[in-house]
This record gives sequence, C-alpha cells and structure tokens, in this order.
Amino acid sequence: MLKKLFSLLLCTLSAGTFLFAQSADGKEVEGRVESLRMAMIGADTTGLAALTADELSYGHSSGLVENKSAFIDQFITGKTIFKTISLSEQTIKVSGDVAIARHRLTGDTYNNNLPGKVDILILMVWQKQKGEWKLLARQAAKLPVAP
Repeated sequence: MLKKLFSLLLCTLSAGTFLFAQSADGKEVEGRVESLRMAMIGADTTGLAALTADELSYGHSSGLVENKSAFIDQFITGKTIFKTISLSEQTIKVSGDVAIARHRLTGDTYNNNLPGKVDILILMVWQKQKGEWKLLARQAAKLPVAP
C-alpha cells in the first residue's frame, strides 16, 4: 500500500513539474512576443534580428511574405513605422520546442509615409533554438467582415 501511495505521489509531482515547465516556457514566449512588439515600435533592428530565426517566414495580411532580411529592411528604410501596437486576446500554447501564439493586433502606422490604422489577427510560431525562443513564422489575417 505504501508503495502505491509513493508511486501516486511521484506521478503527481512529475506532472506538476511538467506543467510548471510548460508554464515557464509559456511565460518566456509571452516575454518574447512583448519584446518583438517593443522592437517593432522602436524600429530596433538589432532586437528584431535577435528575436527572429534565420529561416523566418513573415506573412502580412495583404498576402506578402517576407524572409528575415526583407522583414528587418522595412524598419531600416522607414518604409514601415509603428507608432503604437496593442495586443489583445492572446493565447500561447507550447508543445516541446515549438510554441504557437495568437492575438489581435491593433495600432497606428506609417506605411510609405502614409498614416494608417491596423486591426488584424496574428498567428506566430516560435521555436526554441539553442535555448532561446525565436520567431520562425508569422501570419497576419484581416478580420472577417460582418454580414
């Protein structure tokens, strides 16, 4: 009986440790999403480079897909300027070395020197590479039009 109780306790503690590890990774990814938001607002190209994987696939709601250098170039040239970015309705799910983050992004922009507003849905795929979470893929989608 004591052996069964000990086994049950060990399984419970192992499950708790596993949940804690997922929670820690989820919090880490949440921090990386926030760092990316701030790097985009600040046009911090060094930060953007550090947060993104070399294999980055960055999809815009217009259908344009960029690699890492094209994504960062938008900020270097000033072609894309974010004055504000707000994220809401965020969820993060971690599975091993991959995390999926979804949220709604709203903000004020200047694209090609024209002011604008953005309100889109975002899907991000983060991958743990050499101990750090890197943005591997991002896809934006326009909000569905109400009937």
